[in-house]
Amino acid sequence: MERALVIDHSTLIIRRAGAVVLGALLVAGAAQVSVPLPGTPVPMTLQPMAVLLVAGLLGPQLGALSMILYLAMGAAGLPVFTPTVPLVGVARLFGPTGGYLLAYPVAAWATGWLTPGSQPGVNKPWLGRVALAVLAGLVLIHLGGLAQLAILTGSISGAAQLATAPFLLGDLLKLALLVPVLAKFTPTIRARL
Repeated sequence: MERALVIDHSTLIIRRAGAVVLGALLVAGAAQVSVPLPGTPVPMTLQPMAVLLVAGLLGPQLGALSMILYLAMGAAGLPVFTPTVPLVGVARLFGPTGGYLLAYPVAAWATGWLTPGSQPGVNKPWLGRVALAVLAGLVLIHLGGLAQLAILTGSISGAAQLATAPFLLGDLLKLALLVPVLAKFTPTIRARL
């Protein structure tokens, strides 16, 4: 016998608002784990992984809202962005890592939209579709970073060497870690939002 979860409207709004705030804080925490890489102004961080995790768990609208909140917090000068890049506040959005940051809401929406909440009759997300969702999010984040650095450097190939090549191996690892986590927890969390 299946049981339906009935949630009061005001409780649902509070849960969703809390989830959006927690998602932004998770990404802010992940930004603090930052490793500068030689030869590139872009550090290695856990931010993209956190963005995709939040997006997969919360879905497209709440995931994107969470990333917009994160960007607003950083633009307002709160210390939520990676500490290894010396720009503060709105200036960070125009610096070498700004393209990645600005891509977060778009990547979150796409990842959340592509991550299935559940598979009919089985109640588990399809692993292939979850992997596609995470991969799509990573590609969108990289395209944002690549675009910004191409503008700043005047060279797409130079930007690719700075913004994409150093991160490919780490991104494959992120994909391998995120897929089983999202497959396990997405149906449960989305059912409560």
